[in-house]
Amino acid sequence: MAKIVMDNYCSPEKLVGMKEAIGSASGNTAILNIPDAESLARVLSAGVRGTVSDPRLEVTYEPNYVPAVPQQMPPLPPEQLVAVLQTSIKLDILEGNIGYLRIDHILGEEVADKIGALLLELVWSKILPTSALIFDLRYTGSGDVSGLPYIVSYFTQAEPAVHIDSIYDRKSNTTTKLMSLSTLLGERYGTSKPLIILTSKNTNGIAEDVAYCLKNLKRATIVGEKTAGGSVKIDKIKVGDTDFYVTVPTAKSINPITGSTWEVVGVSPDVEVNAEDALATAIKIVQLRAQVPAVIEGAAALIANNYAFEDVGTAVAAKLKGLQAIGAFNMVVSKADLETKLTAVLEYLSGGKSLKTTSNTPALPPMNYSPEMYIDLIKVSFQTSVFENNIGYLRFDMFGDFEEVKAIAQIIVEHVWNNVVNTDAMIVDLRNNIGGPTTAIAGFCSYFFDGDKQIVLDKLYDRTTGETTELVTLPELTGTRYGSKKSLIILTSPATAGAGEEFVYISVSQSGVRGPLVGREETTSGSSHPAKTFQIGESDYFLSIPTVHSDTSAGPAWEGAGISPHIPVSASKALDAALAILNKHMAGQK
Repeated sequence: MAKIVMDNYCSPEKLVGMKEAIGSASGNTAILNIPDAESLARVLSAGVRGTVSDPRLEVTYEPNYVPAVPQQMPPLPPEQLVAVLQTSIKLDILEGNIGYLRIDHILGEEVADKIGALLLELVWSKILPTSALIFDLRYTGSGDVSGLPYIVSYFTQAEPAVHIDSIYDRKSNTTTKLMSLSTLLGERYGTSKPLIILTSKNTNGIAEDVAYCLKNLKRATIVGEKTAGGSVKIDKIKVGDTDFYVTVPTAKSINPITGSTWEVVGVSPDVEVNAEDALATAIKIVQLRAQVPAVIEGAAALIANNYAFEDVGTAVAAKLKGLQAIGAFNMVVSKADLETKLTAVLEYLSGGKSLKTTSNTPALPPMNYSPEMYIDLIKVSFQTSVFENNIGYLRFDMFGDFEEVKAIAQIIVEHVWNNVVNTDAMIVDLRNNIGGPTTAIAGFCSYFFDGDKQIVLDKLYDRTTGETTELVTLPELTGTRYGSKKSLIILTSPATAGAGEEFVYISVSQSGVRGPLVGREETTSGSSHPAKTFQIGESDYFLSIPTVHSDTSAGPAWEGAGISPHIPVSASKALDAALAILNKHMAGQK
């Protein structure tokens, strides 16, 4: 038994220590007390499996075993061949021109050559015109490895040849490279039409190899259960002249793409569902993919017509359509998957994080807070301190809508602003400010300008209307202005976004607001003004598209680029650095 395993097992590198284990077992006299052959076989199986860590190895006691004879295709008349094919292959054309093909045995090269013409006429000619194919291998537990290149080749291009698999045979100590075929009987299904392979825990052997190869070639999506984890070749070898047999894998598959195998571990599905639900799931995936071209075309049109920067929007739209043309979205398996991939592509192409897919969730109605509740909320939302040398500190992490904030402005002034307005210098901490409505900017900025004249803070161009509006300081404010004379330092980080960046942008571009930016070494987020939500055609997909940008006549915009700090320091040291600057400034004034 040991010699059979040592001489035939497909992975000799796993046999290290096998001889020592055999020697140890040979000296174990307890084995002599095993009462019957079946029990002995079970003990030996457990021992050899434990040593090699391979559940496919098995020792059996079979006094009546008759070796299986390889099936041969008898010379049947055409009508009987048709009957055989009709019972072993199930074919259907589902709604939406979706082909369904179930094969329970993978035919080898010899058999395929004999009945190829009939297969072409009865099966393949009906599959070819379909728009997508569901290949059902849930019940396929047998097959011939020589059939692997035939099946895979129908879903690849003719040239160049593709290295599909490598089969290492232990007995001959040879490795055979399996390549796709350049010529086939009939036409290929092509490389772009959706191909879904259904699997179950009963999918075994060569069927697993078919699924694994097409999955790693990025040609098929696997739907169903993890497969059995069988072998490309299993031999049952008689132990001497006894009635004991050793079942041992004598060859193994090594995928050229992954460098590993499906054997023992099985093929993991891309979409894991119970086997009985796999077909319905596959149909939904095919239907989803049929929608993808229209969704991408619609998204491209919306971006080209509405994105704040026209040249960027045009370029993004063109590249997006180009990606669709080369199949970048061909393998999506759900609405969420498509949204995730599309968002990633749009963020990469636009260079920002504001152009993305979104939901169409309606805004929540405003909460009817009591004055006491507002006070508690404001205390949590704002942080203020007054440091040595009368240096004020103000932190808030989000801008609110101006109309909503205006209603509680007096409460904010009393419980926040009055804490810092009488300081001699101020640090505004926007390191964690994620932005908010642009309407808040004019009001907040106005506190840092004098009220004797109105100043244009920024000009905003709206791509959807083609209009430019001026963002100006407000003549009247709740509470006291901080004014333009006292020192101001702003703390930023890569998290600083949207309206937070707009405030920073105005601070560095307007002479009325002064002082350096202190922040982490990186620039701010490079976000945008609040985006608008657009429905893609009549679908249930929606895009968030920035439609407004700041005036760029005075210099480069912050949208998509971010703003670099004047004094780069780590986030943990930013406040200390700002205090050091202001303390030195105050000391100089004294």
